[in-house]
Amino acid sequence: MENVILTKTIEFSLGVIEYVELLEEKRKFVIAKQLLKCGTSIGANVHEAQNAESKADFIHKFKIAAKELDETKYWLILCNRSKNYPDCHHLEQQLVEIEKIITKIISTSKNNKIG
Repeated sequence: MENVILTKTIEFSLGVIEYVELLEEKRKFVIAKQLLKCGTSIGANVHEAQNAESKADFIHKFKIAAKELDETKYWLILCNRSKNYPDCHHLEQQLVEIEKIITKIISTSKNNKIG
């Protein structure tokens, strides 16, 4: 069975990599580096959570993914509002979907926490 959040974060990370390459072509290196780091970190933390040592560890890793998502959202807003930056609305739309899933996973995991 497909794990939707894993699939979506991989697709998003690949999209971020492509967008960062466009930014680098336009010599927007500072934002490109920031966006690459946090944008791909979302999926890395979600993947790491799959092998969590406990429920608390699982929740913690998803919370880190949520923080990286917030930072990614910030950089994408700057890109969208800045002149001479390529369009990144498609990434923002993907991020909204990922955020809903991550928020639901954290909420459900907290509610199912024993003890």
